[in-house]
Amino acid sequence: MRAVSSVVGTVVLLGVVVVAGTAVFAAVPAGEPATVPTARLSLTAEAGPDRVALTHEGGDTLRAAALDVTVHVGGEPVAHQPPVPFFAATGFESGPTGPFNSAHDGQWRAGETAAFALASTNTRLDPGDSVSVTVRTDAGVVARLETTA
Repeated sequence: MRAVSSVVGTVVLLGVVVVAGTAVFAAVPAGEPATVPTARLSLTAEAGPDRVALTHEGGDTLRAAALDVTVHVGGEPVAHQPPVPFFAATGFESGPTGPFNSAHDGQWRAGETAAFALASTNTRLDPGDSVSVTVRTDAGVVARLETTA
C-alpha cells in the first residue's frame, strides 16, 4: 500500500506543479507592453470647405498606419470615418494632405499638418458646429480634441 501512496502522491504533486506553472505563464506578459505615443496635437475645422486639420505640435513621431481617427460633428459620429492613410475614400474628398495621404512617407512628425475634407455624402460642417476628433493607437488614446467650425 505504501508504494501506491507514493505513486498517487507523486502524480498529485506533478499535477499541482503543472497547474501552478500554467498560472504563472498566463500572468506574465509575453513581451514588452505597448506604450501610447505622447504627442501634442491641435485641431481646426472650417465650415466652408468642410475641412478638418490636425497639426502635430510636438512629442513622439506617429506612424500614420497605426492610427485610428474618429470624427464627431455636433456630438454625432460622421457616417464614414477616415481610414488612415488614404487617397480616395467613401465620405471624403480625394487627396487628404500630410500623413493622412497614402503617398506620404507615413511618419507624422512635429510641425506637420494632416487634413481631409468631408464629402457632402458624409456630413457638412456648418458655422458653429462642434467638431471633436479622437486619435488612438492599439495601445490607447493619443489625443481627444474639440473645436468649433
